[in-house]
Amino acid sequence: MSRKIHLALHPYGVGGPGQHGLWKDPRVAKNASIDINYYIQQAQAAEHALFDALFIVDSQFINATYPHHYLNRLEPLTLLSAVATHTRHIGLVGTASSTYNSPFNLARRFASLDHISGGRAGWNVVTSFDTGTSKNFGLDEHLDYATRYGRALEFVQVARGLWDSYEDDAFPADVERNVFLDPSRLHALDHEGEHFKVAGPLNLSRSPQGQPVIFQAGVSEEGRDLAAQVAEGIYAPGGTLEQAQEYYTDIKRRTAAYGRDPEHIKIFIHGGPVVAATDEAARRREREIFEEDNDFDRNLALLGRSFGAYDFSVHDLDAPFPDVAHLAQKGGRTGAAKIIARAREQKLTLRQVAESVNEFRNSPFVGSPQTVADTIEQWFQAGTFDGINLAFRTNDELELFVDGVVPLLQKRDLFRTAYEADTLRGNLGLPIPANRHTRERESE
Repeated sequence: MSRKIHLALHPYGVGGPGQHGLWKDPRVAKNASIDINYYIQQAQAAEHALFDALFIVDSQFINATYPHHYLNRLEPLTLLSAVATHTRHIGLVGTASSTYNSPFNLARRFASLDHISGGRAGWNVVTSFDTGTSKNFGLDEHLDYATRYGRALEFVQVARGLWDSYEDDAFPADVERNVFLDPSRLHALDHEGEHFKVAGPLNLSRSPQGQPVIFQAGVSEEGRDLAAQVAEGIYAPGGTLEQAQEYYTDIKRRTAAYGRDPEHIKIFIHGGPVVAATDEAARRREREIFEEDNDFDRNLALLGRSFGAYDFSVHDLDAPFPDVAHLAQKGGRTGAAKIIARAREQKLTLRQVAESVNEFRNSPFVGSPQTVADTIEQWFQAGTFDGINLAFRTNDELELFVDGVVPLLQKRDLFRTAYEADTLRGNLGLPIPANRHTRERESE
């Protein structure tokens, strides 16, 4: 079977980072971010188009300057459980922090979503860079970078151990023999590590896909290394074609170095396509979108997120960019470091840096359906992604992509014409993990 492109959908709601003007669009309901019907309709449209997954982002800290969608949105696993009952094939990927959750509870919640959906759950593992989150969980300080990533690795290992609590044949439910459970197929975890002590077992059996699919989105050295060790799907930053190639090659190389099959990790780059009847119309619309979202005060606040929700408005906007490197150490360190380095090298003022947060950049996936399909094919064949995590401002724009671009990709044998499986793993081409206890017993 030829290699196929995977597509995921990331709903914007009333507008996340950088989409500051989206909530004003008359086609967007002002309560979209808390309207379950909005998500159900998005998921059903994506499923009709044979997308692999619906992806829900999350964070657990806000202040009044945060993106509009962040201020008032549904909790991902609750949301996805509702969506699961209105869909049959599309994967359901939710974001949850390994820093501000406990392994047993989170493993149980994702396993529950996996059962509710019939094997379509995925977990996007994040370590939380919003430093203010700590105070919502009774901690005075946000954990440092190394601790957060060490905790994340152990957290995933514990969750996977808990998901193997029951072997697949643990429940004979034999009325004649009066045997519901075979106790020899139930296993406690008895984990004691640097960050967690978890006895187990989990009180939930394995789903049709064995375990939820693990996603991750790190760009730092620690993030890339964590992805290479545990991720089965990655949300990659994208950038230029050359930057996407570098990231793709690096992750696949690291994955192989850990003894894993590089084909068992699917890299999704971010894509915000703008599709119109002609290339010129699409480029005009792209520029209109930028102008709709170009709000300086919101951009200044967005800049502060990389520095622990720091309030840059206390500084002179036309003075040199302030020395805030210490604020990045427990926040979005990689992105913040790039901002600081560029400000120093180019001697930028705070105003110039804030303006650059949302400066106009041509997206590669803009144009007529033919042009967008051509570009997607070019990037795919150049080794930049296994899939694209797509975001559309409105349902109308999603439909333009589905009706115009998807059929062209299908004609080129680059995208499926039917789902291959009923599970997320099956559609991504990922293996079902063997239960560790079954494997050990069979190898004896």
